[in-house]
Amino acid sequence: MKKFIFLILFSVFFLIALPHHSVAATNQSKIILNGGEIVLPEDVEVVNVKNNVMIPIRVVAENLKFKVDWNQKTQNVKIQQNSKVISLTVGKKEAMVDKDQKLLNIDPQIIKNTVVVPIRFVSEEMGLKVNWNNADKIVTLDSNDTQPAPPATGGENDSKLNHVNEINFANNQLVVSLDKEVTPVISKLTNPDRIVVDLPNTAFGGHAAESLNSKSIGKLDIGGIPNLTEVRYSLFNQDPAQVRIVIELNNINAVQYTPQFMQDKLILDLNFNGEISNTEPTPPNLGKKIVIIDPGHGGSDPGTTGYSQKYEKDFTLALSLKVQALLLKEPEIEVIMTRETDVYPTRTERVQLANKLKADVFVSIHGNSVPTSPQTTGTETFFYQRSSSKDLANVIHKHLIEAIGLKDRGVKNGSLQVIRETTMPAVLLEIGFLSNPEEEALMLSDSFQDKAAQAIVDGIKEYLGKEVKP
Repeated sequence: MKKFIFLILFSVFFLIALPHHSVAATNQSKIILNGGEIVLPEDVEVVNVKNNVMIPIRVVAENLKFKVDWNQKTQNVKIQQNSKVISLTVGKKEAMVDKDQKLLNIDPQIIKNTVVVPIRFVSEEMGLKVNWNNADKIVTLDSNDTQPAPPATGGENDSKLNHVNEINFANNQLVVSLDKEVTPVISKLTNPDRIVVDLPNTAFGGHAAESLNSKSIGKLDIGGIPNLTEVRYSLFNQDPAQVRIVIELNNINAVQYTPQFMQDKLILDLNFNGEISNTEPTPPNLGKKIVIIDPGHGGSDPGTTGYSQKYEKDFTLALSLKVQALLLKEPEIEVIMTRETDVYPTRTERVQLANKLKADVFVSIHGNSVPTSPQTTGTETFFYQRSSSKDLANVIHKHLIEAIGLKDRGVKNGSLQVIRETTMPAVLLEIGFLSNPEEEALMLSDSFQDKAAQAIVDGIKEYLGKEVKP
């Protein structure tokens, strides 16, 4: 029960944040937690900023009696329940959940002497079902749809506890091997899109118990399945015992599922019943060289965050569109973009597009970041094993270094999906470090991007044997 209370408290706490500017207060707002209304103090408001619903930490501290430590000097708030520790700092989007760094969509702020953080953190990290009724200004937090009934009391509890012995995912099937049949509680949730499978009165058995019965998280190797982002699992509750499996998706509306039990195995069949990628481009004209330009990240995947809190996805798209504009002037080159707007094609979809079109060149554009080392600078280029990819990397990197003048961090072999699984010469460009204030300012300027775009195009043309103008 303590774990459950921790979950609710932790989640409500993380419902909150907005900048000091553009604050839209929602007077007479309500917070409904599992059907019961939390009474808000007079000076506490639920707020909405740029479609983000926020709520103050004080609500958590007063209503759920969670241990909250505030350090005025460092502007850090630490939330703790048993061994679970969450640490956030005002003005920083990076949060620490135990030893894992998590990125918030809005950085924590202080509003009316109360620390606030974004609601998105709740749905992403705690798995609560969150709803915002804008008309009535009501935040609803609901965990009952994914919480099992407590196990029966009595001396036979231990013998009745079920165990997960193995979890696999293959051929669009989640297969969970158990001691005995259990009725799963399955929910479809959004922000992010995911299917949540809860197994009541169940813990991990065998070797898995040693590492996963302490709220650590395991992940399955899903091998680049389209529309499937991640499959993770954990002991979600200890009292009562509950195993949770989360299947994270790119588009939950394109997936149907059917659960069944066979020989003490829970089998969840997933049916991906829609087109995952955007409308496919028109096949290129015959005789032209096909060049795929891949602006990294996009949409729900912002990539890294720069020194000024700008997103990598915006930098990569801006630069890639400049590369596209230059390549469109080349009569012997057909340029195809993996995205032209702020959308998120998965890495697998990017690879599939390039391979299907039998492209001649694949170039993925990114921005680097090391938040803990803002002095780090430079340009580096990655390829994967193939000599043709190495040749492409060398020539583009040469042009980039000459044109933009950043520190030369070299050409490197890296096992990154978009260059590993593509079948043509493929490179991934880390143009510079967005975490470095001076370098970020350069990278976000039109003049720098113009130079970088021309260098990338010159490198592609040289590799393809086309004339490069001096």
